[in-house]
Amino acid sequence: MKLVIAEKPSVAMSLAAVLGANEKKDGYMEGGGYLVSWCVGHLLELAQPEAYGEQYAKWRYGDLPILPEEWKYEVPKDKKKQLGLLCRLMKDKRVDSVVCATDAGREGELIFRLVYEYAGCGKPMERLWISSMEDAAIRDGFEHLRPGHEYDRLYDAAVCRAGADWLIGINATRLFSVLYGVTLNVGRVMSPTLALLVQREAEIQAFTSKPFYIPEITCGGFTASGEKLSGKNEAEEIRIACDGKDAAVLSVEKQVKTVQPPRLYDLTTLQRECNRIYGYTAQQTLDYIQFLYEKKLATYPRTDSQYLTEDMQATAASLILWLREHMPFGKGCAGEPDIDRVTDGSKVTDHHAIIPTVEIARTDLSELPSGERNVLTLIAARLLCATAKANQFETVTAVLDCEGYFFTAKGKTILQAGWKEVERLYRMGLKQDKAEEKEDEDAALPPLQEGQTFEKVSAGVREGKTSPPKHYTEDSLLAAMETAGAGDMPEDAERKGLGTPATRAATLEKLVSAGFVQRKKKQLIPTEKGTNLILVLPDNIKSPMLTAEWESMLKQVERGEVSAEAFMEGIADMSRALVKKHTAPEERFAGLFPDAKGNGREAVGTCPRCGGTVYEGKKGFFCDNRDCSFALWKDNRFFSSKKKTITKSVAAALLKEGRVSISGLYSEKTGRNYDAEVILDDTGGKYVNFKLEFPARKGGKK
Repeated sequence: MKLVIAEKPSVAMSLAAVLGANEKKDGYMEGGGYLVSWCVGHLLELAQPEAYGEQYAKWRYGDLPILPEEWKYEVPKDKKKQLGLLCRLMKDKRVDSVVCATDAGREGELIFRLVYEYAGCGKPMERLWISSMEDAAIRDGFEHLRPGHEYDRLYDAAVCRAGADWLIGINATRLFSVLYGVTLNVGRVMSPTLALLVQREAEIQAFTSKPFYIPEITCGGFTASGEKLSGKNEAEEIRIACDGKDAAVLSVEKQVKTVQPPRLYDLTTLQRECNRIYGYTAQQTLDYIQFLYEKKLATYPRTDSQYLTEDMQATAASLILWLREHMPFGKGCAGEPDIDRVTDGSKVTDHHAIIPTVEIARTDLSELPSGERNVLTLIAARLLCATAKANQFETVTAVLDCEGYFFTAKGKTILQAGWKEVERLYRMGLKQDKAEEKEDEDAALPPLQEGQTFEKVSAGVREGKTSPPKHYTEDSLLAAMETAGAGDMPEDAERKGLGTPATRAATLEKLVSAGFVQRKKKQLIPTEKGTNLILVLPDNIKSPMLTAEWESMLKQVERGEVSAEAFMEGIADMSRALVKKHTAPEERFAGLFPDAKGNGREAVGTCPRCGGTVYEGKKGFFCDNRDCSFALWKDNRFFSSKKKTITKSVAAALLKEGRVSISGLYSEKTGRNYDAEVILDDTGGKYVNFKLEFPARKGGKK
């Protein structure tokens, strides 16, 4: 028999159904010559420093850097049972080979291999590598299983990534926390990302708004603008000189322009678009697209490619045909879809672009949670846009002379709507703000000719102020993370930017939960603590170059161009140099962290019972008032039944607003996920109560 190990129970069930493993056992499925079981994320995690020596239980400068000779792993308490089961199944005499069916990527490889090695399994290993959970894709994947050793270097890179993050994260966090007397979380992706936010905030604070004045003339149903001026008097002089006078058309320039369709979505562009359109966080979008993948409605989410492979063209063609006929925005398509435009196997690494699967044709979309439905509809619209005709329009630029002053009028006329018509129809269903819709309207100028004269024009002055740089949203920050440091990297670098599509959402959540960043609607604003952390960190730790170089080298490890040992030795050297250079806090930064006397604790919120301060502890969030029993326990039964935990950001929202919106809550009754608001319903008893409130549906019903 073959033992198949998936990354999650839901994926394992889908695999088992296709393989005919229909007999349910305790922790696995059996049948058809297969045993199908699962991990629950990472069953083994890198051990904490104290596992390498009791002295590391305390944070002391003299013990740094901590450089383990051999990595140790620990098993989370709630995962011991499943790990023990997998070990027993691997040793089962009926099992002659093991299939790694975890997610097809670096982290998926790490999750499986650690279990395989922990169990001491020496049985032949094969790899399932698929980008879709459709039945046909699963069957094809099992017909073309690859030898496990082909992914040894991918595993090496995964171990290097985890080890390097541990070394820099543990040593830098302990170093700067000890120096400044407050817990300061440092990470090779987290810190440079925070630095981007802090830099933008500094630019906004330093910005001085200046007024400007633009003389304008209105004639023949359109407005022409003069040069932007800094002086109001000068603009008024032009207005007085031109008001009621004649204006002549000096030149009319016409130009036909083409806007090619957008590319298909990779994870980062999908997260950006969902933040811009729906206000979803990067993590929410990742959760939604992951649920869709597991429900066989979308292809693999954690991809950095925006193209399809050649063997997908027939599937894409049939999918596009269905979408054109059944989606309201499909009416915007005309002519043959240009599938060649989105096909390029040479630009696909581990996984192709994110698209819907043909399973969408057999699904009642109204039954999906709103978040999943919105994301699925969005990727469907993008597939139609990407394969539609180009958008073509004619621009007209006219220059007019009035009393010796020049004014310019611009307009455009649509020649071929192309993919923009699909986008327009899609946005019609979003109930977008009317002001936003107005900005997208195409303005056309009336027919104009050189020498044409307009009599008695009306002149005015439009006033405005220069605008500061905009605060980062998750949309704009993800874009910045993707290109950070790219200008300083060699052109042939495999990966540039901060992190990977799979890790960026988690990085943003860590910044918020650690108290370094706060969300204000769509904006991400660094807190005082986050700003001060960037002040005290050395340039190499907060530079995007560090993580960009790491990601580039990890790709070299995957290709066998750099050994894992050489990579890790470089990280160890960096840790030694960091500790050696920073031996004491800098005097100029004294007093930056006033809550140092509180042992590094940062207030999470105000107690709803007594008004005291709530701090985070190891097992929950507790009121600092000894006479008050208020507590939010992290292993709360209400949250655990829905496969969620109370994080710092969730606790903060509950304490401030009394409610928090959470996506992907699990229903024990139906086995499905849903979105809802969790309401803090505290009655003053030993345990805090919670209740759910669901978003209003169409028709006003909840």
